[in-house]
Amino acid sequence: MKFGLFGGATAKVGGHGAAPRPGEAAERLRFSHSDDSHGYRQLIDGGVEAERLGFHSIFLVEHHFTGSAQISASLNLLTYLAARTSRIRLGTAVVVVPWHNPVLLAEQAATVDVLSNGRLDLGVGKGYRPNEFQRFCIPLEEATERFDESIALIRKALTSDERFSHHSKRWHFEDIIVEPPPVQRPHPPFWLAAGRPDSVRSAAEDAYSLLLDQFATFELTLERLRIYREAVEAGGRRFDPMTVGVARGIAIVRNAEERERALGRRMQSLDRMNRLATKADRSYVSSMASDPDLRRAAEQGTLIGTPEEIIGMIERLRDGGVGYILLSSAYVTPGLMQTFAEEIMPAFA
Repeated sequence: MKFGLFGGATAKVGGHGAAPRPGEAAERLRFSHSDDSHGYRQLIDGGVEAERLGFHSIFLVEHHFTGSAQISASLNLLTYLAARTSRIRLGTAVVVVPWHNPVLLAEQAATVDVLSNGRLDLGVGKGYRPNEFQRFCIPLEEATERFDESIALIRKALTSDERFSHHSKRWHFEDIIVEPPPVQRPHPPFWLAAGRPDSVRSAAEDAYSLLLDQFATFELTLERLRIYREAVEAGGRRFDPMTVGVARGIAIVRNAEERERALGRRMQSLDRMNRLATKADRSYVSSMASDPDLRRAAEQGTLIGTPEEIIGMIERLRDGGVGYILLSSAYVTPGLMQTFAEEIMPAFA
């Protein structure tokens, strides 16, 4: 098995950001500290330390307009991390394609791949937070159409060695070629964030690697993995466990009191995430939302326990076909990383 990190960061430079608009203060208070974030410099230092300890990768999120200075330009931050590291894989989890110019995105991704000497994993997705779409003035209902249109162009841009023209519903380009060409050929690996059965099957059929969220229970995660594996094999390909990255929250505890505190924090973060992933009128609920029973979601979907207990949880995932786990950086301090590397990772070497 291999292990990586997953999450983001919040900048703490020059105060706490712009003043909230009237009526926004309560929202900002609730979401001022992201559930997958810590400081930018801490994240960079953590990535360097993760490489030293033998972690395989670090994947960064993309979010906008939170009011808490979260990562909005993940490829920019990965460029800096590429200069500080030499072996660890650098991933996006994910770039929300409907918000970007696809040709500029292809150029930026290729640049990171060059500067990292071929270490980029390009995670892409349609987006899931209604408030972000609203603030970009892009209808959430158009997310799939915009994604499909842009991804086709991004693939073409990253693989074409000759100039080409492109005309589609939203994008028009004449006589272009993406520079620089990526190191990895035909292009950096594409990873797709998906959760609904049809989306998971489509990811397999279109030869994406799969990113599974950290909020589903172990049972649901293994069901999604089963759907993906069956679709891969139905297409005549061999299933590789390293093509599925399973994100998980983690807390190493030593006694019952620490366990309850960790469960309480996890339930609070799940509640916040569920609100972010749901429209106010509940006409839309993302697959990123957890089981509504927050305690069940926390106990049966998070790596909370002693090192021995966490080894047992990971063995359950491994026995279900999981070979690659991404630990949520909200909980991954340098001390936890070292404990995980010394007391848990050797059981899966």
